[in-house]
Amino acid sequence: MFKIDIHTHILPKNWPDLQQKYGYRGFVSIEHTGTGCARMLKDGKVFRNIQSNSWDIDTRIAECDKTDIQVQVLSTVPVMFSYWAKPEHTLDLSRFLNDHIAATVAKAPKRFVGLGTLPMQAPDLAVSELKRCVSELGLAGIQIGTHVNGTNLGDAELFSVYEAAQDLGAAIFVHPWEMMCADRLKKYWLSWLVGMPAELAVAISSMIFGGVFERFPNLRIAFAHGGGAFPSTLGRIQHGFDVRPDLCAIDNPVAPSKYLGRFYVDSLVHDARVLQYLLETVGPEKIALGSDYPFPLGEALPGQLIERLDLDPSVQSMLYQNTALDWLNMTPERFQ
Repeated sequence: MFKIDIHTHILPKNWPDLQQKYGYRGFVSIEHTGTGCARMLKDGKVFRNIQSNSWDIDTRIAECDKTDIQVQVLSTVPVMFSYWAKPEHTLDLSRFLNDHIAATVAKAPKRFVGLGTLPMQAPDLAVSELKRCVSELGLAGIQIGTHVNGTNLGDAELFSVYEAAQDLGAAIFVHPWEMMCADRLKKYWLSWLVGMPAELAVAISSMIFGGVFERFPNLRIAFAHGGGAFPSTLGRIQHGFDVRPDLCAIDNPVAPSKYLGRFYVDSLVHDARVLQYLLETVGPEKIALGSDYPFPLGEALPGQLIERLDLDPSVQSMLYQNTALDWLNMTPERFQ
Protein backbone atom coordinates (compact mmCIF):
# COMPACT_ATOMS: atom_id res chain seq x y z
CA MET A 1 0.00 0.00 0.00
CA PHE A 2 1.28 3.47 -0.94
CA LYS A 3 2.70 5.12 2.20
CA ILE A 4 3.56 8.73 2.98
CA ASP A 5 5.54 9.55 6.13
CA ILE A 6 4.71 13.14 7.15
CA HIS A 7 7.19 13.35 10.05
CA THR A 8 10.82 13.04 8.98
CA HIS A 9 13.81 15.30 9.53
CA ILE A 10 16.76 16.18 7.34
CA LEU A 11 19.89 18.32 7.58
CA PRO A 12 22.55 19.48 5.15
CA LYS A 13 25.71 17.40 5.30
CA ASN A 14 27.62 20.54 6.24
CA TRP A 15 26.80 24.09 7.21
CA PRO A 16 28.81 27.18 8.10
CA ASP A 17 30.25 27.96 11.52
CA LEU A 18 27.21 29.97 12.59
CA GLN A 19 28.85 31.29 15.74
CA GLN A 20 31.63 32.78 13.70
CA LYS A 21 29.26 33.99 10.99
CA TYR A 22 26.82 35.74 13.31
CA GLY A 23 29.15 36.64 16.14
CA TYR A 24 27.55 34.97 19.18
CA ARG A 25 26.93 31.58 20.74
CA GLY A 26 23.92 29.27 20.87
CA PHE A 27 23.89 27.91 17.32
CA VAL A 28 24.32 24.27 16.38
CA SER A 29 27.46 23.14 14.58
CA ILE A 30 28.29 19.81 12.96
CA GLU A 31 31.41 17.72 13.28
CA HIS A 32 31.96 14.68 11.06
CA THR A 33 33.64 11.97 13.11
CA GLY A 34 33.96 9.22 10.51
CA THR A 35 32.45 7.79 7.37
CA GLY A 36 28.68 8.27 7.64
CA CYS A 37 28.91 9.52 11.22
CA ALA A 38 28.70 13.00 12.70
CA ARG A 39 27.65 14.81 15.80
CA MET A 40 25.68 17.98 16.32
CA LEU A 41 27.23 20.32 18.86
CA LYS A 42 25.67 23.23 20.72
CA ASP A 43 28.18 25.56 22.34
CA GLY A 44 30.74 22.77 22.23
CA LYS A 45 28.52 20.17 23.91
CA VAL A 46 27.16 17.16 22.05
CA PHE A 47 23.50 17.64 21.26
CA ARG A 48 22.97 14.54 19.15
CA ASN A 49 24.93 11.91 17.25
CA ILE A 50 23.69 11.46 13.71
CA GLN A 51 24.40 9.21 10.76
CA SER A 52 24.37 9.59 7.00
CA ASN A 53 20.61 8.99 6.83
CA SER A 54 20.25 12.49 8.26
CA TRP A 55 21.70 14.03 5.10
CA ASP A 56 22.34 11.46 2.36
CA ILE A 57 19.53 11.07 -0.18
CA ASP A 58 20.56 7.63 -1.42
CA THR A 59 20.71 6.28 2.12
CA ARG A 60 17.27 7.68 2.89
CA ILE A 61 15.72 6.22 -0.21
CA ALA A 62 17.32 2.82 0.42
CA GLU A 63 15.99 2.77 3.99
CA CYS A 64 12.56 3.90 2.80
CA ASP A 65 12.52 1.05 0.31
CA LYS A 66 13.35 -1.44 3.07
CA THR A 67 10.42 -0.21 5.18
CA ASP A 68 8.00 0.25 2.27
CA ILE A 69 7.78 4.04 2.52
CA GLN A 70 7.23 5.64 -0.86
CA VAL A 71 7.28 9.32 0.19
CA GLN A 72 8.86 11.30 3.03
CA VAL A 73 7.80 14.81 4.02
CA LEU A 74 11.06 16.53 4.93
CA SER A 75 11.51 19.15 7.64
CA THR A 76 14.52 20.46 9.52
CA VAL A 77 15.54 19.29 12.98
CA PRO A 78 13.67 21.59 15.43
CA VAL A 79 16.85 22.65 17.25
CA MET A 80 17.67 24.56 14.05
CA PHE A 81 14.59 26.84 14.43
CA SER A 82 16.77 29.37 16.30
CA TYR A 83 13.86 31.68 17.17
CA TRP A 84 16.00 33.05 20.02
CA ALA A 85 18.55 34.55 17.62
CA LYS A 86 18.52 37.97 15.99
CA PRO A 87 15.72 37.87 13.39
CA GLU A 88 17.97 38.67 10.44
CA HIS A 89 20.25 35.78 11.38
CA THR A 90 17.37 33.32 11.79
CA LEU A 91 16.10 34.44 8.40
CA ASP A 92 19.51 33.84 6.84
CA LEU A 93 19.73 30.38 8.42
CA SER A 94 16.13 29.59 7.40
CA ARG A 95 16.89 30.47 3.79
CA PHE A 96 19.93 28.21 3.84
CA LEU A 97 17.95 25.28 5.27
CA ASN A 98 14.98 25.87 2.98
CA ASP A 99 17.18 26.01 -0.11
CA HIS A 100 18.71 22.68 0.93
CA ILE A 101 15.33 21.01 1.41
CA ALA A 102 14.08 22.36 -1.94
CA ALA A 103 17.21 21.05 -3.66
CA THR A 104 16.70 17.64 -2.06
CA VAL A 105 13.10 17.48 -3.27
CA ALA A 106 14.22 18.52 -6.77
CA LYS A 107 16.61 15.56 -6.91
CA ALA A 108 13.87 13.04 -6.10
CA PRO A 109 10.46 14.75 -6.46
CA LYS A 110 8.55 11.47 -6.47
CA ARG A 111 10.04 10.47 -3.12
CA PHE A 112 10.15 13.72 -1.16
CA VAL A 113 7.96 16.69 -0.20
CA GLY A 114 9.49 19.68 1.54
CA LEU A 115 8.50 21.91 4.46
CA GLY A 116 10.36 25.13 5.20
CA THR A 117 11.33 26.85 8.43
CA LEU A 118 10.77 30.52 9.28
CA PRO A 119 12.05 33.28 11.59
CA MET A 120 8.84 33.16 13.63
CA GLN A 121 10.11 35.73 16.14
CA ALA A 122 9.70 38.34 13.39
CA PRO A 123 6.31 37.69 11.73
CA ASP A 124 6.95 40.13 8.87
CA LEU A 125 10.15 38.31 7.93
CA ALA A 126 8.41 34.97 8.47
CA VAL A 127 5.64 35.89 6.02
CA SER A 128 8.20 36.97 3.44
CA GLU A 129 10.13 33.71 3.72
CA LEU A 130 6.90 31.70 3.72
CA LYS A 131 5.97 33.28 0.40
CA ARG A 132 9.41 32.42 -0.99
CA CYS A 133 9.11 28.83 0.28
CA VAL A 134 5.85 28.26 -1.55
CA SER A 135 6.06 30.50 -4.60
CA GLU A 136 9.77 30.21 -5.47
CA LEU A 137 11.01 26.99 -3.88
CA GLY A 138 7.85 24.94 -4.41
CA LEU A 139 7.68 23.70 -0.83
CA ALA A 140 4.36 22.34 0.41
CA GLY A 141 4.36 24.36 3.60
CA ILE A 142 6.28 25.00 6.80
CA GLN A 143 7.27 23.43 10.09
CA ILE A 144 6.99 25.63 13.20
CA GLY A 145 7.72 25.14 16.89
CA THR A 146 5.14 24.76 19.65
CA HIS A 147 5.94 28.27 20.86
CA VAL A 148 8.03 31.25 19.82
CA ASN A 149 10.35 32.18 22.67
CA GLY A 150 7.53 31.57 25.15
CA THR A 151 4.79 33.15 23.04
CA ASN A 152 2.03 30.60 22.54
CA LEU A 153 0.77 29.78 19.06
CA GLY A 154 -2.64 31.28 19.82
CA ASP A 155 -1.15 34.75 20.27
CA ALA A 156 -2.44 37.40 17.89
CA GLU A 157 1.07 38.51 16.94
CA LEU A 158 1.42 35.29 14.90
CA PHE A 159 -1.86 35.67 13.02
CA SER A 160 -0.21 37.26 9.99
CA VAL A 161 1.79 34.05 9.45
CA TYR A 162 -1.37 31.93 9.62
CA GLU A 163 -3.18 34.27 7.27
CA ALA A 164 -0.36 34.02 4.74
CA ALA A 165 -0.27 30.22 5.06
CA GLN A 166 -4.01 30.03 4.46
CA ASP A 167 -3.84 32.37 1.47
CA LEU A 168 -0.93 30.42 -0.04
CA GLY A 169 -2.50 27.03 0.67
CA ALA A 170 0.54 26.04 2.72
CA ALA A 171 0.42 23.13 5.14
CA ILE A 172 1.74 23.70 8.67
CA PHE A 173 3.45 21.03 10.76
CA VAL A 174 3.81 21.85 14.47
CA HIS A 175 6.70 20.19 16.29
CA PRO A 176 7.75 20.58 19.95
CA TRP A 177 10.98 22.37 20.75
CA GLU A 178 12.60 24.14 23.72
CA MET A 179 10.42 22.21 26.17
CA MET A 180 8.86 23.89 29.18
CA CYS A 181 10.22 23.33 32.69
CA ALA A 182 13.59 22.50 31.16
CA ASP A 183 15.43 22.65 34.48
CA ARG A 184 13.09 20.07 36.02
CA LEU A 185 13.23 17.77 32.99
CA LYS A 186 16.98 17.39 32.50
CA LYS A 187 17.28 13.97 34.14
CA TYR A 188 15.96 10.72 32.66
CA TRP A 189 15.43 12.36 29.20
CA LEU A 190 12.16 13.78 30.58
CA SER A 191 12.22 16.73 28.18
CA TRP A 192 11.65 14.31 25.33
CA LEU A 193 9.47 11.80 27.18
CA VAL A 194 6.96 14.10 28.89
CA GLY A 195 7.99 17.62 27.87
CA MET A 196 7.19 17.10 24.19
CA PRO A 197 3.64 15.80 24.78
CA ALA A 198 2.99 18.69 27.18
CA GLU A 199 4.28 21.23 24.66
CA LEU A 200 1.85 19.96 22.05
CA ALA A 201 -1.10 20.06 24.45
CA VAL A 202 -0.32 23.71 25.18
CA ALA A 203 0.10 24.50 21.48
CA ILE A 204 -3.23 22.98 20.45
CA SER A 205 -5.11 24.43 23.42
CA SER A 206 -3.71 27.91 22.87
CA MET A 207 -4.67 27.84 19.19
CA ILE A 208 -8.20 26.75 20.10
CA PHE A 209 -8.69 29.26 22.90
CA GLY A 210 -7.00 31.96 20.83
CA GLY A 211 -9.50 31.47 18.02
CA VAL A 212 -6.96 30.52 15.36
CA PHE A 213 -9.22 27.90 13.78
CA GLU A 214 -12.14 30.35 13.76
CA ARG A 215 -10.16 33.14 12.14
CA PHE A 216 -8.50 30.86 9.60
CA PRO A 217 -10.96 28.07 8.84
CA ASN A 218 -9.05 26.84 5.79
CA LEU A 219 -5.73 26.50 7.57
CA ARG A 220 -4.33 22.96 7.34
CA ILE A 221 -2.35 22.25 10.52
CA ALA A 222 -0.86 18.92 11.61
CA PHE A 223 0.60 18.29 15.06
CA ALA A 224 3.44 15.86 15.67
CA HIS A 225 3.41 12.90 18.08
CA GLY A 226 -0.33 12.30 17.84
CA GLY A 227 -1.10 15.73 19.25
CA GLY A 228 0.88 14.91 22.39
CA ALA A 229 -1.10 15.07 25.63
CA PHE A 230 -4.00 17.03 24.14
CA PRO A 231 -6.29 14.11 23.13
CA SER A 232 -6.07 12.46 26.55
CA THR A 233 -6.50 15.82 28.32
CA LEU A 234 -9.43 17.03 26.23
CA GLY A 235 -12.04 16.00 28.82
CA ARG A 236 -10.41 18.17 31.45
CA ILE A 237 -9.94 21.04 28.99
CA GLN A 238 -13.59 20.88 27.95
CA HIS A 239 -14.74 20.70 31.56
CA GLY A 240 -12.67 23.73 32.45
CA PHE A 241 -14.19 25.60 29.52
CA ASP A 242 -17.68 24.66 30.74
CA VAL A 243 -17.26 25.60 34.38
CA ARG A 244 -14.97 28.62 34.03
CA PRO A 245 -15.80 30.35 30.74
CA ASP A 246 -14.73 33.59 32.41
CA LEU A 247 -11.17 32.27 32.28
CA CYS A 248 -11.21 29.99 29.24
CA ALA A 249 -13.64 31.52 26.75
CA ILE A 250 -12.33 35.09 26.80
CA ASP A 251 -11.07 35.02 23.18
CA ASN A 252 -13.16 32.27 21.62
CA PRO A 253 -16.66 31.15 22.71
CA VAL A 254 -16.55 27.84 20.80
CA ALA A 255 -16.10 24.69 22.91
CA PRO A 256 -12.73 22.92 22.56
CA SER A 257 -14.43 19.61 21.75
CA LYS A 258 -15.87 21.18 18.60
CA TYR A 259 -12.38 21.31 17.11
CA LEU A 260 -11.89 17.57 16.86
CA GLY A 261 -11.62 17.03 13.13
CA ARG A 262 -10.37 20.56 12.46
CA PHE A 263 -6.68 19.66 12.62
CA TYR A 264 -4.44 16.71 11.78
CA VAL A 265 -2.07 14.61 13.89
CA ASP A 266 0.52 12.01 13.03
CA SER A 267 0.36 8.40 14.18
CA LEU A 268 3.51 8.45 16.31
CA VAL A 269 2.12 7.49 19.73
CA HIS A 270 4.06 4.24 20.43
CA ASP A 271 1.02 2.41 21.86
CA ALA A 272 -1.70 0.64 19.89
CA ARG A 273 -4.29 1.50 22.54
CA VAL A 274 -3.53 5.20 22.20
CA LEU A 275 -3.71 4.99 18.41
CA GLN A 276 -7.10 3.26 18.71
CA TYR A 277 -8.27 6.06 20.99
CA LEU A 278 -7.08 8.62 18.43
CA LEU A 279 -9.00 6.82 15.72
CA GLU A 280 -12.16 7.00 17.82
CA THR A 281 -11.59 10.59 18.92
CA VAL A 282 -10.01 12.39 15.97
CA GLY A 283 -10.96 10.03 13.15
CA PRO A 284 -8.77 8.31 10.53
CA GLU A 285 -9.30 11.14 8.06
CA LYS A 286 -7.20 13.36 10.37
CA ILE A 287 -4.42 10.90 11.24
CA ALA A 288 -1.39 10.44 9.00
CA LEU A 289 1.57 8.10 9.27
CA GLY A 290 4.54 9.75 10.98
CA SER A 291 7.77 8.13 12.14
CA ASP A 292 10.23 10.86 13.29
CA TYR A 293 12.81 9.31 10.97
CA PRO A 294 15.76 9.00 11.45
CA PHE A 295 15.84 9.47 15.23
CA PRO A 296 15.68 6.81 17.98
CA LEU A 297 12.52 8.10 19.67
CA GLY A 298 10.67 7.53 16.41
CA GLU A 299 9.16 4.40 14.95
CA ALA A 300 11.92 2.17 13.60
CA LEU A 301 9.54 0.45 11.18
CA PRO A 302 7.17 3.21 10.00
CA GLY A 303 3.56 2.03 10.02
CA GLN A 304 4.15 -0.99 12.24
CA LEU A 305 1.85 0.39 14.93
CA ILE A 306 -0.90 0.90 12.36
CA GLU A 307 -0.49 -2.67 11.15
CA ARG A 308 -0.86 -4.01 14.69
CA LEU A 309 -4.45 -2.75 14.87
CA ASP A 310 -5.57 -4.96 11.97
CA LEU A 311 -7.68 -2.14 10.53
CA ASP A 312 -10.00 -2.24 7.57
CA PRO A 313 -8.02 -1.57 4.36
CA SER A 314 -9.99 1.63 3.77
CA VAL A 315 -8.94 2.94 7.21
CA GLN A 316 -5.34 1.85 6.63
CA SER A 317 -5.38 3.74 3.34
CA MET A 318 -6.46 6.87 5.19
CA LEU A 319 -3.58 6.62 7.64
CA TYR A 320 -0.99 5.60 5.08
CA GLN A 321 -1.72 8.10 2.34
CA ASN A 322 -5.12 9.78 2.01
CA THR A 323 -4.91 11.94 5.13
CA ALA A 324 -1.39 13.06 4.20
CA LEU A 325 -2.53 13.95 0.68
CA ASP A 326 -5.43 15.94 2.07
CA TRP A 327 -3.16 17.83 4.49
CA LEU A 328 -0.61 18.53 1.77
CA ASN A 329 -3.35 19.38 -0.75
CA MET A 330 -1.85 16.95 -3.26
CA THR A 331 -3.08 14.09 -5.40
CA PRO A 332 -1.52 10.65 -5.91
CA GLU A 333 -0.56 11.70 -9.44
CA ARG A 334 2.06 14.02 -7.90
CA PHE A 335 4.12 10.91 -7.11
CA GLN A 336 3.59 8.85 -10.25
